[in-house]
Amino acid sequence: MISIQRSQSLRQQVYQALKQIILKGDLASGERVVETKLAEWLQVSRTPIREAIGQLKREQLIVSKPNGGFRVATLSVADAAQLYDCRIALEQLSVADACEQITSKQLKQLEKCVLVAEKSVKSESSESDSSKLLEIDYQFHHLIAESSNNQWLLALLEQVFDKMALLRVQTTKHNPQVLEIRLEHREVYQTIALKNVDLARSTIREHLIASKARVVTILLV
Repeated sequence: MISIQRSQSLRQQVYQALKQIILKGDLASGERVVETKLAEWLQVSRTPIREAIGQLKREQLIVSKPNGGFRVATLSVADAAQLYDCRIALEQLSVADACEQITSKQLKQLEKCVLVAEKSVKSESSESDSSKLLEIDYQFHHLIAESSNNQWLLALLEQVFDKMALLRVQTTKHNPQVLEIRLEHREVYQTIALKNVDLARSTIREHLIASKARVVTILLV
């Protein structure tokens, strides 16, 4: 049961709640989106549910079924490759700007993300570990984007990050080890700490190319 805070916009609350349900994998890729079930779950009427579904359909996290109704989007190998290509282009700019703009506070937050990932326990069967690593991975890359001090770049990346969250939930269910981020995140962090723009660009590019290869391999199985 998810509690909706009535003091805030109900429409926005329901949209955010449904979006998190999808991005956390509580509604799996390909699963039917049933208005009545969601209305009961969130304890709201079907009207804000319909509005939220409409918004998430525009964001391509929900798609229409050929015979009517809706389902959570399923991303293909081609989708995954194209999303990673977008990330590779955008995040090279993000990390380069971060090298020049990052504050000491943000750098410490970035290091904390690295340390938390390194301390996490590897487990092929633990869904909670995968969920934790997904969140750490998001925080790390989002913080770099924030540190770039480029709000337009951040907005573009946030759109990509949402699709990536759906993709990573889809792939980690098959293989939690697809999130092999610990060493790669430390290498990216160190280049930013050194303010080495060229090295930061090449390091994050290599990190994302390696991640792309792992994800595509899982989708091809």
